[in-house]
Amino acid sequence: MGVLIKTTADGRKLEVIGSALYLDGVKEADDIDPVIYHPNRENIHKAAPDATHMAGRVPLAWAEALAANAALKAAREAFESSPQGLAERMRRAQNKGMLARD
Repeated sequence: MGVLIKTTADGRKLEVIGSALYLDGVKEADDIDPVIYHPNRENIHKAAPDATHMAGRVPLAWAEALAANAALKAAREAFESSPQGLAERMRRAQNKGMLARD
């Protein structure tokens, strides 16, 4: 079960599940991006004037972006402190060492 961030105008739900954002159960983005750095920011502001961040194709208002960021941070912290997170960090360190060796 994910954390509901918003429901779009057409009724789809944007949720944080694990460490990613999902739109109706389909992965939409790994992170949120500020609109000011988006290459299509003029069109985004025309379509969604209150948008401050983007989650893939979904515009987010400031409060929604804060909620999404908090949920992503909590999910990532929980993963990092889990046995799976430790195994992933060890795997990355080993891969880095192997690449440096070659």
